[in-house]
Amino acid sequence: MDTPGTGKAAPALTLLILSISLATFMAGLDGTIVNIALPTISEAFQVSTATVSWVATAYLLVMAGCVLVFGKISDIIGFRKVFLAGFAIFTLGSLACGILPDIFGSLTWLIASRIFQAIGGAMMTAIAPAMITAYIPMDQKGRAMGIVMTLAALGTALGPTIGGFLTQYFSWHAIFFINVPVGIVAVLLGAKVIPRDTGQKELAGFDTTGGGLVFVGLASLLFVVSEGDSIGWTSPGILALAALAVITLGWFVRHELMSADPLLDLRLFRDRNFLLTNLLLSLVFFSFAGINYLLPFYLKYVRNYDTSSAGIVMTSLSFAMMGAGILSGYLFNRTGPRALCVVSGITLTVGYFLMTRLHTDTPPGYIVFSLALIGFGLGLVITPASNMVMNSVARTKQGMVSSLTSLERFAPLTLGIAFFNLVFIQGVLTIAANSAVTRESPSDLQMHVLASGFDFAFFFSFLLGIVIIVIAIAAREEIHPDYCNPSEPREPGAGMV
Repeated sequence: MDTPGTGKAAPALTLLILSISLATFMAGLDGTIVNIALPTISEAFQVSTATVSWVATAYLLVMAGCVLVFGKISDIIGFRKVFLAGFAIFTLGSLACGILPDIFGSLTWLIASRIFQAIGGAMMTAIAPAMITAYIPMDQKGRAMGIVMTLAALGTALGPTIGGFLTQYFSWHAIFFINVPVGIVAVLLGAKVIPRDTGQKELAGFDTTGGGLVFVGLASLLFVVSEGDSIGWTSPGILALAALAVITLGWFVRHELMSADPLLDLRLFRDRNFLLTNLLLSLVFFSFAGINYLLPFYLKYVRNYDTSSAGIVMTSLSFAMMGAGILSGYLFNRTGPRALCVVSGITLTVGYFLMTRLHTDTPPGYIVFSLALIGFGLGLVITPASNMVMNSVARTKQGMVSSLTSLERFAPLTLGIAFFNLVFIQGVLTIAANSAVTRESPSDLQMHVLASGFDFAFFFSFLLGIVIIVIAIAAREEIHPDYCNPSEPREPGAGMV
């Protein structure tokens, strides 16, 4: 048998990474691609903006609620079954999103199809990092994880741009149909290159109580933070769901600590480095949420850019992220993950600081440079931080921890949007109350206050960036004994069809 990465195994290794990368990219893309098409979909079905928002919200809630469940299931029945079934469900769900709403003339069918699609997305996303850790040799894990995790984040970042192009030049249906040919190719490719699972167990002892609690808890929490502003933070429905989230998540923690075979082994967080590295990943995406969500509003309302021009400016972040992710994978084994995390934290923080200096006449070059720094820092940190988490736990918990890193990617983005939106609004109100209205014309004052509100919100990203640097310095890499034996990693060529 060929050594992984050499001889005949090299093409198989490349195809395996490609298969996993397609999954993470498409799942991330569909989390944000639909947002820009919501006004068009609202007009097509003649529904309110509150109603049509469920097309995006339903996908997010199901992903959040299911990702930990499927991570644990994959540890029991194997990665191959969960991954291939997930991609098949995701592809069928995408097809249903594009066809069924028009056939039945109802938005309800689009929301139902998005829920079905999200189940497949959760299955794919949950185990992608685990598959890298399980199937890729130790000396190539950094490069492979760099490609896979960067494409996951890149899909999330590129969603609005691609969605806007497809909706404008084709139709809103195209944002779903684009997944179908990619999905078919990915399922066929995955069936050929993903190793067959061995030592599988039955699901009879699966922690169904934990699964139910975490689904209800996370879905309720994310609904509250994503819809609280539009529905009203003190409305009975929001308060009831907030209480439900607190009760179910608290119950989940108690249940998991007492369970012999938990859905998520919370005892892992007793390890200092495991806790710090997971916190690092969460804070990176939470701090990035402010830039990703608010900057398009700055470009439109303060700088008066049209949608396509704003999209072009935002792509500088995506390209920098992609380049840094690939570079991070190549440097991983040479510099070690800790050094990359520290450098990425510094780069992110500098980019965040530059964003606090935006004005009504800030030149485009300054904005592009600032975004490129942020994208570079984001792309640089995903690979080392993800590897530090995945390599620190036993093989038997890879699916569980893999799903945790996936949850730490998109849940903080959702929580961050709500947080930074509140900070921005409060900043505008505070600055407006203290502005020298007698010395400036109303139009100039309005733009000045609005720009200062964005600066105020971005300042919190800068503060979080400083915290990220401190955590990166404090964290250390730990390799579990399961990965210290070079003969342990399963070869991509083993057990292939």
